Amino acid sequence: MKLLIIESAGKVDTIKKYLGKDWEVFATGGHIRDLPEKSLGVDIKNGFEPKYENREDKLNTINRLKEKAKKADEIYIATDPDREGEAIGWHVATILGLDMSKKNRVEFNSITKEVILSEIAKPRCLDKDMFDAQQARRVLDRLVGYKISPILCKKIANRLSAGRVQSVALKLVVDREREILNFVPEEYWSLGAKLQKENLKPKFKANLNTITNKKIKLNNKGMMDRVLNHLKDGDWLVKSVKKTVSKSHAPAPFTTSSMQQDAINKLGMSLKQVTACAQELYEGVELGKDGKIALVTYIRTDSVRVSDEARINAKKYIIEKFGSDYYPAKPNVYKSKGENVQDAHEAIRPAHFEISPESVKQYLSPSNYKLYKLIYERFFASQMAEATYNSVVAEIECNDCQFKVTGKTPKFPGYTAIYQDYKKQDEEEQTEAKLPELTVGDRLNLLELLPEQKFTKPLPRYTESTLIKAMEENGIGRPATYTPTITILSTRKYVEKEGKSLKPTQLGFDVTDLLQKYFSPIINVDFTAVMEDKLDQIATKKEDWHNIISSFYDMFLPQLKVANGDSSSFVEKEAPVVSDVVCDKCGAMMVIKNGKFGKFLACPNYPKCKNIKKLQEKSKVVSKCPKCGKNVLEKISKKGKLYYACEDYTDCKFISWDLPLDEKCPQCDCHLVQHETKNNIIKHCSNESCDYKQIIKKQVQNTETKSASNAVSGENYD
Repeated sequence: MKLLIIESAGKVDTIKKYLGKDWEVFATGGHIRDLPEKSLGVDIKNGFEPKYENREDKLNTINRLKEKAKKADEIYIATDPDREGEAIGWHVATILGLDMSKKNRVEFNSITKEVILSEIAKPRCLDKDMFDAQQARRVLDRLVGYKISPILCKKIANRLSAGRVQSVALKLVVDREREILNFVPEEYWSLGAKLQKENLKPKFKANLNTITNKKIKLNNKGMMDRVLNHLKDGDWLVKSVKKTVSKSHAPAPFTTSSMQQDAINKLGMSLKQVTACAQELYEGVELGKDGKIALVTYIRTDSVRVSDEARINAKKYIIEKFGSDYYPAKPNVYKSKGENVQDAHEAIRPAHFEISPESVKQYLSPSNYKLYKLIYERFFASQMAEATYNSVVAEIECNDCQFKVTGKTPKFPGYTAIYQDYKKQDEEEQTEAKLPELTVGDRLNLLELLPEQKFTKPLPRYTESTLIKAMEENGIGRPATYTPTITILSTRKYVEKEGKSLKPTQLGFDVTDLLQKYFSPIINVDFTAVMEDKLDQIATKKEDWHNIISSFYDMFLPQLKVANGDSSSFVEKEAPVVSDVVCDKCGAMMVIKNGKFGKFLACPNYPKCKNIKKLQEKSKVVSKCPKCGKNVLEKISKKGKLYYACEDYTDCKFISWDLPLDEKCPQCDCHLVQHETKNNIIKHCSNESCDYKQIIKKQVQNTETKSASNAVSGENYD
């Protein structure tokens, strides 16, 4: 009897079916040997040697494994094809007393009959260097977590944890939240022109691009009004028309992170859902009379590489289904992003090209079906020809103001015949309009000018999808660690979800601030990325793992001594000052607390209520918000300009450069606003279509704009 040892019980039946009755397949269920739970388990004085022990919860598994090994004539180890899998395999071999020089290690990139039989026929030795890389990672994480976590518990609260990767991911979320809290919106205006050629359809919108062929930012209503006045009675002429064929290249096949991001964005799945569904598709799904069949290849990969065999089979499928025009003249070859890509495995793709999503829909859960369809379509799209478009860019001029409009119509669908790229709904992209046939010199009819006041926005909070992207781009963690890292941030109550967004809790702020106070050299993006590179160097024989850990500990130990020697509590213990701000979530009076970056407001009912706000010191209440009825506060922009915003700006969004008054317009019942010039106080309606105005302290001042360039120069404008 031959024994094959794997990790996941979900793959046992699938693999056994392909190997036949002479084989026994046994699953370890993950790690069976690890560092002890209740002690450091690292001999610092003896070269940081780890003190492994058999896991208590796996003692029964180990005993069963030993019994099966005694009866086996041959033993093969087929744990997952990555660093963790190599370590699990090494520990299995150690427990069973196997000869490490014997070739008994096999790797399955996908659970298909062809792959399994092929790999069983060409085993290799267990990779000591890859095991050492995992061992270094485990020791490093144990030192960081075991040494820092008690400091968090002592200075903040019990049952807290820190981690080399998780704490850096948390810092990304906290830093982004602080950027949002400290962001001051700035006003700007855009201008569109609704145009028509003679009486021909379609009507279209062109946007102001330049004035006297110069890019000029319209910062306020006064500048916009002068441009509008300058455009009165002008001729709208087509100055240039540029026609091109634009191309859209097919996207690369999925890596772990790109699959997770696309599934979250397109399918509305959570990160945990995506991970669970992908695991099921990889391990195998019951497909009626065909039994359990794996539908996708290995799901933890940072590579976009595709095997020659898969590429050849994809070519046949594409030509048969779509035609030869849909296959590129040269096969698409993609380069993996980032310096730390291991590239040991293929990209994620269908394991069986002949099994279409529709053919197995009846056997799959809705989530599994949607994810399989996404993986299936993305892979074949990655091998297809580019999409092409007939693009038109027209420049239209009126009185030295240049407007631009872009039109695009499909010419050849290419890969878009099967797959559409994801675009955020709120992306502010140039509108691609349907245009009539335009020729240089054409005179157009102006139907309407469309001025729009806008305000700059802070970067949005991270979502699970964008945090994965940020982690990947910054070299934080590996494909296998994205899900557990983000999950533990929620489990530890360091972040919470608001809709799809990740918002740090007060606890998350406190933990991050403490770690930055004492451990900023190691809890940062750069160090984490460098360490990932060091682990890769260990796996490729370029570095010795003992030296890497020793160098780290030499830097880490002084930081530990400072943190342990500081007896002060990081979180203030004195009674906090009660503010006059009511918590809009629970009604309690918010308290003023001190953080590393200054004072802020927090709800006293934490952790039951986790509301926090930026403390607006010296903010004067000027009126009631016309949108929500809360207070309107006087604020100062980054450039020192006075403006007014609702105290609940995050949700209400009311903002004004003119002072809002608690008065209604006698003509239209909208609220009045007020601004001052050198000699006048002017009250006017906030509704731009209403002409109500009241001038106090009469003034005579009338300056007309004579050219487009000085129309926006700010001259003679209060």
